[in-house]
Amino acid sequence: MSNSKKVVVVTGASQGLGAGIVAGFRKLGYQVIATSRSIKPSTDPDILTVAGDIADPATAEKIIREGVARFGRIDTLVNNAGIFVAKPFTEYSLDDYAQIVGTNMTSFFRMSQLAIAQMEKQGGGHVVSITTTLVDHAVEGVPSVMASLTKGGMNAATKSLAIEYAKRGIRVNAVSPGIIKTPMHGEETHTALGALHPVGHMGEVEDIVGAVLYLDSANFVTGEILHVDGGQSAGH
Repeated sequence: MSNSKKVVVVTGASQGLGAGIVAGFRKLGYQVIATSRSIKPSTDPDILTVAGDIADPATAEKIIREGVARFGRIDTLVNNAGIFVAKPFTEYSLDDYAQIVGTNMTSFFRMSQLAIAQMEKQGGGHVVSITTTLVDHAVEGVPSVMASLTKGGMNAATKSLAIEYAKRGIRVNAVSPGIIKTPMHGEETHTALGALHPVGHMGEVEDIVGAVLYLDSANFVTGEILHVDGGQSAGH
């Protein structure tokens, strides 16, 4: 089918950053393909929900297939799904490794691959991924080697893909957040977590949504890792 509206895919869309990103794009009139393991059907006819484990490549194939069948195109992919498991390096199990790599990296690989293939048919598009400022600025007391391994790989791949597809009208960027107030952080932790940022407080979901929407509209920006981290990546 043909469609004059822009269409965005958002992974990890059922809560937190993902739900905020979905709402932000809907306010701009985008049709949305929203996915997570537990996502429920939407009453909004401009939102298609696809439930599934994003670590499974078959889920990525289902998302793109059903999204194109419903809306006819893919203009933007937001690779938001991710997990963070803080353990001392020597205590990660092989199951931990497989789960984190599957959710963070395999999903990025397959979702980006399929979305970019569709964007090439259309003559353009945008991929933006949510990574973490811990890649650039490790914090004592916050074991983050698996985040650095997987999200750091996404940062590097973002720049590589940006160059590979620059002349084909496809931009590739990333947003690198600090610690954001989402359901994964109880209110009792906010003061301590806020103190990890030079500005002295945690970020809000709206801070990341604004960064994603900016990058989506910034036609001359590609290969950018946009830090939205309260100054963490600049130093302490």
